Amino acid sequence: MAATPLRPVSSDLDINAQRARVKTGIDAVATVLKGNRTAIELAFAALFARGHVLLEDVPGVGKTTLARAIARVLGCSFSRIQFTSDLLPSDVLGVQILDQQRGSFAFKRGPVFANVVLADEINRASPKTQSAMLEAMADRQVTIDDETHLLAAPFIVLATQNPTEHHGAYPLPESQLDRFMVCTGLGYPPHTDERALLMAPRAAGNAFDALNPHFDVTHVNEVCETVDNVTLSTAIADYILALVQATRAHPDIILGCSPRGALAYAAVVRAWAFIRGRDYVIPDDVKALAKAVLSHRIMVTGTRGGDATRHHALSLIDQLVSQVPVPR
Repeated sequence: MAATPLRPVSSDLDINAQRARVKTGIDAVATVLKGNRTAIELAFAALFARGHVLLEDVPGVGKTTLARAIARVLGCSFSRIQFTSDLLPSDVLGVQILDQQRGSFAFKRGPVFANVVLADEINRASPKTQSAMLEAMADRQVTIDDETHLLAAPFIVLATQNPTEHHGAYPLPESQLDRFMVCTGLGYPPHTDERALLMAPRAAGNAFDALNPHFDVTHVNEVCETVDNVTLSTAIADYILALVQATRAHPDIILGCSPRGALAYAAVVRAWAFIRGRDYVIPDDVKALAKAVLSHRIMVTGTRGGDATRHHALSLIDQLVSQVPVPR
């Protein structure tokens, strides 16, 4: 029996072209969402690592704009799901509808069937609807009445949630938070950027209209394959594990990072290194993403949830990064 031929590895020229395309895409999104380049790069890194992003911030800072701009630049389909307390799982996933002419049921796809999905205010939905969405994220498929439907590839969810002390907001369970590769906030823009918005109130809209696709689905999938081949040395793997295991041993952390979280950490630092122009991961990549990968995966003591918990978690991650020895 003949051996299956190996898939050819991209040449250096191909990889440089991919990296240039990614930089152009990030630069384009940055023209729309000014002052938040790190969050933009983090979202692209999660995308190319085949992960999902949780944006935890107050309303009006640009979370929807970020998702729409990424979808436009990627040349991919986009949908937005506004989560509310009365939203049903079928409103997200889809439903079987009776075709009276044919006398059979046909599946009507829900908004989750897109390349880039904005799950807006996901913590306002009922636990049942949250669970349906997050299971689709994990499995990348939807099962309705014993019939399985594959989701698009690439597939990235950018979910937003308001602080849980806001009225009508319910925290996501730890097992569901773990499905998100990274968690970050956008924050308020720098003074100069916000002043520019005030002085030219239509600039953001015009900038969005001027966005052009720099990718297509094939380009995105090719970059994902290249990112898979970014070198992660044994020393870097041990460094990631040391940070992960430190979250499990700290006295102020009652639930540490899971093995799934460690896998996500290894995947996204590869993408981060690629965006930074390297085909190998260095300790600075691991340190740079520690908060985004670990903060939502730990449960801390002594707080009541909401912003206090978030700030405490971020502080503890800073502490662990400063204590865990860095490989030389």
